[in-house]
Amino acid sequence: MNPASLYHKLNGLLATLAGWLRPLFLLIIRLYWGWSFFQTGKGKLMHLDRTAGFFESLHIPAPKLNALAAGTTECVGGLLLLLGLGGRVVPVPLIFCLFVAYLTAESDALHAIFSDPDKFTGADPFLFLFAAVIVFIFGPGRLSLDALFFKKAAADK
Repeated sequence: MNPASLYHKLNGLLATLAGWLRPLFLLIIRLYWGWSFFQTGKGKLMHLDRTAGFFESLHIPAPKLNALAAGTTECVGGLLLLLGLGGRVVPVPLIFCLFVAYLTAESDALHAIFSDPDKFTGADPFLFLFAAVIVFIFGPGRLSLDALFFKKAAADK
């Protein structure tokens, strides 16, 4: 067997293995980061005045309203992410909130994205953003309520 055909065979086997692991990987990401989003959103909502004060210190307009919006987005979005409902829709407002977090609370890290990437990737919003982008790109996976409902809807047609 020549090296090229050996490479293609190995690559095919690894692609098959990765395909089997994808639903589990997406489930783990959704469960962990969905719960994390829920917790941070709940924290913002339970301490709304403190969150609004922090937003005000960042010169975010209508700080209480924006704190309420961010907390609700994270709390509800986190639960939906955890369940795998709205897999491509739910990450969009979460991603938006995280961009706002970078623009306001982590602007130094955002400006250092190319000059000091460790500062950007070490900022608090990074892993949340990364998880939301993964779910947006790949969807919630086969181990989600979306898959269950859409599979049933497709079978009903």
